[in-house]
Amino acid sequence: MSARSVNLGGTGVSRLDPGIREYVGLRELYLHENQLTSLPDWVGDLTELRILDLSHQPLKVLPDSLGRLQQLEFLYVSDLAIGELPSSLGNLSALLYLGATDNGLTSVPESLGRLGNLLELRLYGNRLTELPDAYGDLHALRELHLDRNAIERLPATFDQLTNLRVVSLRANALMEFPVQLSRLPLLRHLDLRANHLTGLPDLPPTAFPALEKLDLRWLDLPVVPEWVHALTTRGCAVYRTAA
Repeated sequence: MSARSVNLGGTGVSRLDPGIREYVGLRELYLHENQLTSLPDWVGDLTELRILDLSHQPLKVLPDSLGRLQQLEFLYVSDLAIGELPSSLGNLSALLYLGATDNGLTSVPESLGRLGNLLELRLYGNRLTELPDAYGDLHALRELHLDRNAIERLPATFDQLTNLRVVSLRANALMEFPVQLSRLPLLRHLDLRANHLTGLPDLPPTAFPALEKLDLRWLDLPVVPEWVHALTTRGCAVYRTAA
């Protein structure tokens, strides 16, 4: 049998039909919004897959065999019942997008720092307090979404993420302003709303050279330094809670 795409999303399946492994050249497999609680290891044999969507169901464990999907480009594993991501995901060298939101994760594998082609990483709605330093090696990354976690600080290595365009850190526990982001040449949007920051550092007027939007709402900032005013003069939209 041959098929490029199989869409079983929202069909209520609780067990994966082993007949799927007979499809030669399968590139897209949509299993979202079902009742799966586990996946068979043979999913890792679907080595032609480019898209795998497992989101929104009571899936408890992701098998290590997913790391064999060497051509996978898009992986959706949001809103599951998993306690962790397998470290084998760091083997997905072709991955462009990883969405692992709303899982209650308390940590993420250091191995994800090997995903050299990753463009977008979404980890919002978890319980993360930190990210591994190795994520500074995600040199292709353009978007990083970390809203609604408990992150206190970003790794110093993040000044190496020179392709980043969007960083969203709304509703975290940041105690320190992420100065390392101020040096990123392509960063356009930075959302720091509802963190624990009580002040902003002194930065040179050249900080955030490409920034178009800076969201500082719901922060206790009695003093706003000159570089923030310089951003506004430059045309950057700066959002602050009214005093």
